[in-house]
Amino acid sequence: MTLVAGVDSSTQSCKVVIRDARTGELVRQGRAAHPAGTEVHPSHWWTALLRALDEAGGLDGVSAVSVAGQQHGMVCLDESGAVVRDALLWNDTRSAQAATDLIAELGGPRAWAEGVGLVPVASFTVTKLRWLAEHEPGNARRTAAVCLPHDWLTWRLSGALGSGLPFDVAAWESAPLPPLSLLTTDRGDASGTGYWSPATGAYRTDLLKAAFGAVPLLPRVLGPAEPATEGPVLIGPGTGDNMAAALGVGARSGDVVVSLGTSGTVFAVAEAPSADPTGVVAGFADATGRFLPLVCTLNAARVLDAAARIVGVGLDELSTLALRAPAGADGLTLVPYLEGERTPNRPTATGSVHGLTLATSTPAHLARAAVEGMLCGLADALDALALRPERVLLIGGAARSEAVRRIAPTVFGGPITVPPPAEYVADGAAYQAATLVTRPEWRSGDVETYEGAAVPAIRARYARATEHVLD
Repeated sequence: MTLVAGVDSSTQSCKVVIRDARTGELVRQGRAAHPAGTEVHPSHWWTALLRALDEAGGLDGVSAVSVAGQQHGMVCLDESGAVVRDALLWNDTRSAQAATDLIAELGGPRAWAEGVGLVPVASFTVTKLRWLAEHEPGNARRTAAVCLPHDWLTWRLSGALGSGLPFDVAAWESAPLPPLSLLTTDRGDASGTGYWSPATGAYRTDLLKAAFGAVPLLPRVLGPAEPATEGPVLIGPGTGDNMAAALGVGARSGDVVVSLGTSGTVFAVAEAPSADPTGVVAGFADATGRFLPLVCTLNAARVLDAAARIVGVGLDELSTLALRAPAGADGLTLVPYLEGERTPNRPTATGSVHGLTLATSTPAHLARAAVEGMLCGLADALDALALRPERVLLIGGAARSEAVRRIAPTVFGGPITVPPPAEYVADGAAYQAATLVTRPEWRSGDVETYEGAAVPAIRARYARATEHVLD
């Protein structure tokens, strides 16, 4: 049996799955937590990856590994490869003003959309680099190379594997750093930086220089099946988490995927690049050579986490409570901008509750309003893609909630398809690794379809409530 490993280095944790390369059968797996926060030293990701690998039985028998990671994070390295400062993550909004400035300097949002397929918001790497240049010029001057979280982990893996040391957490934790010239990325993750164009397949170093004042070393962009390194264990190009999720769930043309993780994303597989001058749709590339138009909200599963804390119950009980309240929660509406928002672009906004009365002051009503509020944000994202999907696939941690599954059709206005629970980002990375060593013949599990009568009043009230959000 030929084995492959897939890594999901997400905001909250690192997951590793080890699967049969040909059939996709799960052989073993592991997991380790990441520290909380919107800026994290990358060494924590490396430690978590090694611990997750160790829990998964190491790399014994593994022929190839690929890493998928949270998008947009800014990792700055000095000439020796040392980390210059803690990485700013996608959900760090301190660069919101930098985004506004960059849009104005290039001549408006259309110029950005046509140049790199997206319009800067605080999430994207290019805005974080502008913030660094303005607020930490010393660190900016020390920066010799810039990469993304998955790029950095792939690079560290290449150093550890190239050292010749057998897998061991302690030994690999201090493995020598490889040369910066071995930094690689893939077109999917590169498309979320703000200085790489999916339409041309090339870096826009002019935009990077305009933002940062210099052009540091950038990772070499690999093709979908091009290994980052050769050796006894091949290392795949890796990709961003959303691109890996598309691979893992087997998304095809005509599908729209709604992923409910820490953030909420709605994306589709497309044959041509997109350029939305409104900035709502980010015109990403995918991990296969195609494209992945995507809309992202900052707030998804953690909306349910927050509601559960307020009510004082676990997530399972929150789901039960939500299903006890009527559709529309008798007018109670939650705007879930709990940590700012990306779509719409309101990085300093806060959440709010509307329609609170004595009758709606119950745990069940709040639970229902939290689920509906989260889903309304994703329904707006689905509308922004302007597609008529053949299937809407619901995945991610929050998709495991029975309330989310049953309420989603009433908010989205149509049936939803729920694949079996899985680590789709890690699975997508594993599938990519498998393509380096064999022709994978993986089969997805049985799906469930949920239907329900649309309740337009839910989204109408949500739309009115968002008009009153204060930045």
